[in-house]
Amino acid sequence: MNACADILKAQLADYNHESCLIYGIGNVGRQDDGLGWAFIDWLEDNNICPKADIARHYQLQLEHADLISHKQRVLFVDATKAPDVNDIRLEDVAPKMDFSFSSHAVSIPAIIATCQRCFDKYPKVQLLTMKGYEWELHIGLTKNATRNLNTAIDFFRKEGL
Repeated sequence: MNACADILKAQLADYNHESCLIYGIGNVGRQDDGLGWAFIDWLEDNNICPKADIARHYQLQLEHADLISHKQRVLFVDATKAPDVNDIRLEDVAPKMDFSFSSHAVSIPAIIATCQRCFDKYPKVQLLTMKGYEWELHIGLTKNATRNLNTAIDFFRKEGL
């Protein structure tokens, strides 16, 4: 499926406010797992969304429910291995206590549900995923992952940053 047919309409300008958070998830030391951080690097290098809070971390933890409770909009950016994602996907994410957490990671729906449960509110959350291919201990994106990063960047440029 073509990326543009697979994702929602969105503009990064919607996130250029201090009430917003753009959060890259990943690990640049594990090849394509660095896609989320690479997207954040692109934002920072091009001074896109300078008013938004920008963050990058290896994984989500329960404490992030507090972080998002102070925001109106959150865009999470991450790599994916999902077979139904050909290049990129942008989707709305709803709260769901899925009990997928471990000592190392919590799902985005569980973070939102925890936020809702603990703070009686939650922000509008979207997730941008980009297809990754290699996950070995190596710094640098694969050629195909770089293509998907560029597809995401081009999508937001076409939508009007």
